Order: sequence, then structure tokens, then C-alpha cells
Amino acid sequence: MKFFIDTANLAQIKEANDLGILDGVTTNPSLMAKEGIKGTEAVNNHYKTICEMVDGDISAEVISTDFDGIVAEGKNWLPYIQTLW
Repeated sequence: MKFFIDTANLAQIKEANDLGILDGVTTNPSLMAKEGIKGTEAVNNHYKTICEMVDGDISAEVISTDFDGIVAEGKNWLPYIQTLW
């Protein structure tokens, strides 16, 4: 069994990670907004921070709803895509 935390809250992610039980993080635009993270650059930077914090899988969802926007967001994540799924 794997343990994933479903949040965008960095303190919660750090706490679970420090316990040594964290296999990954699932998050989405709604959870980002709940933490006050708004705008493409801020969201991308937050995903990058999560990837740097956690040695495991990160589930990231795009904000765009059209094909071109979805592809563009995915390309922005290429530098740290090895942990995103």
C-alpha cells in the first residue's frame, strides 16, 4: 500500500514527508486556490516546490480546458516532469 496526501499545503506535505510515510502528493487547482495560490506562474512554482520536497509521485492537474492550453501547461512542467503524473 502507498500513502499519498491530498493537499497543496506545504506544511502538511512536509509533516507527512518528515514522518517517512509519504509516497507522493495528489493536488489540483481547487486545492491550490484554497491555499491562496493563484495564477499560472504561482501554480507552476508551487508544483515545482512540491516536487523538490517529495521523493515520490506528484499528481498535478492543469487549469486549462482547451487542447492548446493543456499542452502548453504540460510543456511548462517538463523541467520537473519526472515526478509528475
